[in-house]
Amino acid sequence: MNLDFSQNHFELFGLPVGFEVDAGALADSYRALQAQLHPDRFATADDKQRRLSVQGASWVNEAYQTLKDPMRRARYLLELRGVTFNDESETSSDPGFLMEQMELREALGEVREAADPMAALDEVGDRILALDRALTDGFEQAYAGDDLMAAKDAVLKMKFFRRLREEVERLEAELEDELA
Repeated sequence: MNLDFSQNHFELFGLPVGFEVDAGALADSYRALQAQLHPDRFATADDKQRRLSVQGASWVNEAYQTLKDPMRRARYLLELRGVTFNDESETSSDPGFLMEQMELREALGEVREAADPMAALDEVGDRILALDRALTDGFEQAYAGDDLMAAKDAVLKMKFFRRLREEVERLEAELEDELA
């Protein structure tokens, strides 16, 4: 087993560094690395080899999860370029964006009172997806244009949309349970 833990995630999977990732190539490389590193293959090896196999498999899993998720991949790309994040205190301060978030949360809060709650939820969910796609496009443009601060702001905004999408999924499950 020859793993180079100094490689970045893209190098680990043999992919070019960039926001666009070939999902099929990523999955193929992931499966090949996991097969190579699976701890069961090292059951009779010495302690060092077993430990390295567990560490390697864990690293491969984390790298895969990062690259397959657009928001995590965007953040990782920025971190590779030296941009830091403070998850405890950093947030977007764009007043228009914050107002939009409040409106979307209000719309989610009103879904249950709608004549057709599922249709109302679909409408809000579609708005959230469209805005999230626009943010992703904005990240790509800012990153490609070397505007790392605008790219970072896009990532910070993506976090809001991730939470909104999770709220939509949670509400959808609740409504389905109520209607069943």
